Amino acid sequence: MATRPAQRRATIKRKTAETDIELSLALNGRGESTISTGVGFLDHMLTLFAKHSLIDLTVKARGDLHIDQHHTVEDVGICLGQALDEALGDKAGICRYGDATLPMDETLVTVALDLSGRPFFVWKVQFPTEKIGNFDSQLVEEFWHAVSLRARMNFHVLLHHGHNSHHISEAIFKAAARALASAIQFDPRVKGVPSTKGKL
Repeated sequence: MATRPAQRRATIKRKTAETDIELSLALNGRGESTISTGVGFLDHMLTLFAKHSLIDLTVKARGDLHIDQHHTVEDVGICLGQALDEALGDKAGICRYGDATLPMDETLVTVALDLSGRPFFVWKVQFPTEKIGNFDSQLVEEFWHAVSLRARMNFHVLLHHGHNSHHISEAIFKAAARALASAIQFDPRVKGVPSTKGKL
């Protein structure tokens, strides 16, 4: 029988030749965060993601930043996806779907997601610059692709308009946070798993 996990928490530890990461989250949180990845822009994005999703999030990561930021960013995404999947349990009683269309100054972004258990990733975003400070803008896509696969969710991102790369990235993270906050909430009308299959 489907059950609702009381705490909805998870801790993921991932150590490779490229990164050493410990990530903990609590879905029933207040948006509190302690983030240290060695990548300043990623720290900023994860902090605002926690704030707007109301998920408590702690991330400690060390990576081969002397090479570049790719391994650290992607592996943190892998850990976040795994933690979301674990904390959701069998997903009994949740809303399952979430979407948000969010403005950030001149930018407008839509994120829609489905905690279906079937990963699928659609990315309709073009960044106008290759860098956001010293951060590779293409890593935003790599991060969310990793989250989507490991969380086993459909994840669609559409940039309607925008010309500032920082604003575009921030709008994506905030819209993803808001969409996820909706999807993980319990709906008292939902009995068991929200699927005619009986399993997600």
